[in-house]
Amino acid sequence: MKVERLEIPDVILVTPPRFGDNRGFFSETYNATRMADAGIEQAFVQDNQSLSRQKGVIRGLHCQLAPHPQGKLVRCTRGAIWDVAVDARVGSTTYGKWVAAELSEENWSQLWVPPGFLHGFCTLTENAEVQYKCTDLYAKACERAVIWNDPTLAITWPIAPEEAILSEKDQEAPEFAAAHGWFHL
Repeated sequence: MKVERLEIPDVILVTPPRFGDNRGFFSETYNATRMADAGIEQAFVQDNQSLSRQKGVIRGLHCQLAPHPQGKLVRCTRGAIWDVAVDARVGSTTYGKWVAAELSEENWSQLWVPPGFLHGFCTLTENAEVQYKCTDLYAKACERAVIWNDPTLAITWPIAPEEAILSEKDQEAPEFAAAHGWFHL
């Protein structure tokens, strides 16, 4: 398994090997021991899956607060996405900074987004299918969001703002200043 720590070292890009032949391929996409060796020592309790039919769909930036903060291990099994993690942990040297990686069915990479981070993605293809493992169960009372194009975060998204396709909830999300104090180191 290939392991790469991004500019924010707590965010980890992992790429499991695929073994293929004329029939197709096999891949062990999750192994607790190998993930722990990579620095991801978490128990996952919920798996989620989404399908975005159009290119330019943005989902996020989302998180869950205590007592149910979620870490996410994200992968794209069909199409491609631009996956983003924003450090929202007050006291962190990377507070308010973001990292991103392309996840696709071609590169087979997965992104570990720890608790205390905002998470979002933009679809780079039509019919992008995303699957992710979560470290805590969904808790509606704890869910929060930050607007995807917050000017203080200055995330470099791979689409023009007028091409972004968002849910009503994500369109109405507050700016990053509202997230101050949501998480602490």
